[in-house]
Amino acid sequence: MLIFLVVITVLSILAFWQVLKMKNMDVWFVPYIKHIMSKPKVDGTKHVLFCFVDHYEPQWRNDDIEVERARVDRWCKDYRLMASQHKDADGHMPKHCFFYPEEEYRYEHLAKLSDLCYEGFGEIEIHLHHDNDTAENFSTVMTDFAKTLHYDHGALPVHPETGQIMYAFIHGNWALDNSLPGGHHCGIDNELKYLKETGCYVDMTLPSAPSAGQTSKVNSIYYATGAEGKCKNHDTGVDVEVGKPASGDLMLIQGPLGVALKWRTSKGVPHIENSDIRKTMPPLKSRVDQWVNSHIHIKGRPEWIFIKVHTHGTQEADMDTLLGQPRHDMHHYLESKYNDGENYVLHYVSAREMYNIAKAAELGEQGNPNKYRDFILPKPKFKPLS
Repeated sequence: MLIFLVVITVLSILAFWQVLKMKNMDVWFVPYIKHIMSKPKVDGTKHVLFCFVDHYEPQWRNDDIEVERARVDRWCKDYRLMASQHKDADGHMPKHCFFYPEEEYRYEHLAKLSDLCYEGFGEIEIHLHHDNDTAENFSTVMTDFAKTLHYDHGALPVHPETGQIMYAFIHGNWALDNSLPGGHHCGIDNELKYLKETGCYVDMTLPSAPSAGQTSKVNSIYYATGAEGKCKNHDTGVDVEVGKPASGDLMLIQGPLGVALKWRTSKGVPHIENSDIRKTMPPLKSRVDQWVNSHIHIKGRPEWIFIKVHTHGTQEADMDTLLGQPRHDMHHYLESKYNDGENYVLHYVSAREMYNIAKAAELGEQGNPNKYRDFILPKPKFKPLS
């Protein structure tokens, strides 16, 4: 009987591990469990920093300019209507971060988004899809696009000390630092180095599970260091920590990653919570709770909780979720449960503001993070349409 139980146990463990491998969970599942076990206890008020980043692709599966225009126009109209009904503890509306693909650039779309951001509804950053690229071409493309966004749309800040145009980054197809098998959708080893050289101050690609680009480092804010001739250098890194000097090539701010609190099927197959919001993955209250409980923070400043979620905002099937009642419900829940002023204080932040607050924590600042939204990088001077 004992032998039978041992065999059954071993087979169950092997079967579970096969499920993990099919979903690429074997890379991050154990680090995720360690993260859960090591979460610090926080007494007093906790500040929730909420950032919504968007792989914003108006040309998604489309070659019709009128379809592009309809997508952008709907966002500019409906996002104003939705977001203007919500405020955080500081009086800020939700700030949508449009990570715009360089290869899809159209002046008219960016002009409309810049106008939206001028009114306080968000900020614009850089997204890129590429394949079989070279370091020289990549550097030229990123530098030129940053200049276009800054000079033509007022969309990117300038570093106050170096004068360099700065940007946050999301890699298309999750292939940051040539991290996909075979180098697909990138092609550049040590891409972190070239991001840093061209003005990237933070990467917000992760989490990417179940993609093979997912790192073993999870639920973290950390520095990664590149190495010549090597890829996926950000698989590990050094946590950003209060009082500890910055290190490496690039800061990465990850969104919550884990196993969902509720099963999505009656078969008990694990569902990955990967911070993605769309029609099939709506921002339910249970998900919001899990994002908060993931407790991503700067080491030594656990009372500041960083939440970064993502979407692909221009896909028609998801727009009712992103611009309608499900998003209203998410913000209402954040503003009620996580903004009572005693247990929690809510702050809607852009990617740039989240980075600034992370740097403020690193340098020992404390108290209300609202004071540090522009700590290093200033707010861009967006250009209105009129």
